[in-house]
Amino acid sequence: MNGNSSKKEHIIVVDDDEGIRFTVTDFLVERDLSASAASNRSEFNRQFARIRPSLILLDLQLGRDDGLDLLREIRSYSDVPIIIMTGHRLDEIDRVLGLELGADDYIAKPFSLRELLARVRAVLRRHEMGRAARVHDLEHGGYRFGGWQLERRKRRLVAPSGKQVLLSKGEYALLLAFLEAPQRPLTREFLLQATRIHEDIFDRSIDVQVLRLRRKLDGDPNAPDMIQTERGVGYVFALPVEPY
Repeated sequence: MNGNSSKKEHIIVVDDDEGIRFTVTDFLVERDLSASAASNRSEFNRQFARIRPSLILLDLQLGRDDGLDLLREIRSYSDVPIIIMTGHRLDEIDRVLGLELGADDYIAKPFSLRELLARVRAVLRRHEMGRAARVHDLEHGGYRFGGWQLERRKRRLVAPSGKQVLLSKGEYALLLAFLEAPQRPLTREFLLQATRIHEDIFDRSIDVQVLRLRRKLDGDPNAPDMIQTERGVGYVFALPVEPY
């Protein structure tokens, strides 16, 4: 792993073939990108918890692990760009399914390292453009729910009484994540990503953030109406939400 600069785009290469893992990571590092390698799901999960990657190169054939299952799992809590690496088979089933599950691009083995680098840079560029567009969109409009209103331009939460309720940056990001996916169970991992909490903070910190937000929205956090606990999953914002 190259750790010379925290500002570099970091890529996790997930492949059970040791030769491919180190060939690709060395090539990326030589091109001034930060990269690390994982051979299976557990290694990847440890790395993802420690390093927030800019992109994932994911082999769909991971020995005992299923790359499609890992792709599905990642997409349940993160929108990090993913390029899938398919095997030597000629059929398109895995490739198409991978794209349907949320992969951003694919490359078939054997591949040219120069082509791989071009695809990595193209996906990173598209993702950055999309992120900038989303940030721009967040500056306009807002959400209405249960008599409440969240104004995105001013980052202002207004209660049904008309009183402004102050939110910390973390509380605002958490509420925004709920309002963008109302009435849908969200995992703690997804909420950790959405609120951009540093990796050295334990998952329980999300529970603390939810408790604080509940106090401001519901009054009694022990009898929440808006943000409800989804046992074994995380939380769900129970009210319908109207974007404007």
